[in-house]
Amino acid sequence: MNETLPNYTPEERRKRIWGIVGAASGNLVEWFDFYIYAVFATYFTVALTGPAEGSKGTFFVWGAFALSFFMRPLGSWLFGWIADRYGRKQSMLISIVMMGAGSFCFALLPTYEQVGVLAPVLLLVVRLFQGLSVGGEYGAVATYMSEVALRGRRGFYASFQYVTLSGGQLLASLLGVILLAFLSNEQLEQGGWRIPFFIGGFAALISLWVRRKLEETTTAEQRESKESGSLIALFRDHWKQFFLVVGYTAGGSLAFYTITVYSRNYMMGIGVDPKVVGYIMTIGLFVFMLSQPVFGAIGDKVGRRASMLLFSAIGAVCIYPIMAWGMPTIKDSAVMLGILLIIMMFILSFYTSIGGLVKAEMFPTEVRALGVGLSYAVGNALFGGTAVSVATEFKSRGHVEYFFIYVAIMLVVCFFCSFALPKKPQYLENDH
Repeated sequence: MNETLPNYTPEERRKRIWGIVGAASGNLVEWFDFYIYAVFATYFTVALTGPAEGSKGTFFVWGAFALSFFMRPLGSWLFGWIADRYGRKQSMLISIVMMGAGSFCFALLPTYEQVGVLAPVLLLVVRLFQGLSVGGEYGAVATYMSEVALRGRRGFYASFQYVTLSGGQLLASLLGVILLAFLSNEQLEQGGWRIPFFIGGFAALISLWVRRKLEETTTAEQRESKESGSLIALFRDHWKQFFLVVGYTAGGSLAFYTITVYSRNYMMGIGVDPKVVGYIMTIGLFVFMLSQPVFGAIGDKVGRRASMLLFSAIGAVCIYPIMAWGMPTIKDSAVMLGILLIIMMFILSFYTSIGGLVKAEMFPTEVRALGVGLSYAVGNALFGGTAVSVATEFKSRGHVEYFFIYVAIMLVVCFFCSFALPKKPQYLENDH
């Protein structure tokens, strides 16, 4: 399903590629700032929640992680409206400022020993603020990169959204490995956990400078349309597309957070040394990052619908045997664990490489950022953001393997939603 490839001038090609680079670099920083929470949660849990009995502190920290996802629909509505009404660039500038501010605030949080129960309350407030920011990031960036990408190779270029998204995870994981090489667990727990949040805040300032140089992809006429950024227009005219995107995002996001976030906790839970887990995750995320353009190019060749069907079908079949049986069986072999994790990441790449693009192709220009961001945020909040908390609950009841059955079921739902996708996109194909 190739798109017709127009003849771009060298200057037009250069501008579009720079647009991809600029949007992607900010996306890298935004997601790095978001994921350092997951990587360093183990080290700030006691400092910010106090010496809670049992797993109460851990549950609160991951509960805050899950709740931040429920800010995403609000962030997606707000920033989707800004992106459709005032421009994609304006929306991306505001979101990166908010994320950077949130990182600096997190780095400066007082401990439980200093302010008592106010510490976990402030943790939750800052995390919700960051959830609002990242809720606006996905829709605006996915829309911008899909619009600015070279036609005929949109899958390839749009895949760089997840190159940088996984790159943000990779850098967060790599930073964890580096800090563990220089600091002990005790030093990280006593304040070393603040370092990555300071780094994230300063990186956001650099990203802000880069994004200021991006060119807008919408026209003044499009932004001034009475339907631009309108929730009424979105649900009146495009409600079927909206709920279809929510449907396949539910399975896609759940699989994404299971494989790229929860697998870290899962491997440590089955007895793998935390440092070994850090190495496995860092290598796996590096391979995952590099694979995105390859799978994006495959999506250009076979079509986005076929890629989605491959992801959901293979994922539904493989997730339980690999995670519930395979990993515990070979837990003493770091190499085999890494191979299994990378296999799952390759399956996931059929979705992640074209995930933003396949959503953008479902909505017209005037409600595209709103439609992409809000539908993604709803599915992601309900299923992706709750992944670790749900898995933790299954584990506390002695049946962590049931969690992987739950993931498989949601991937079956994703398969049927993907099957309902149009074979030829209705929107975006002929834009620009």
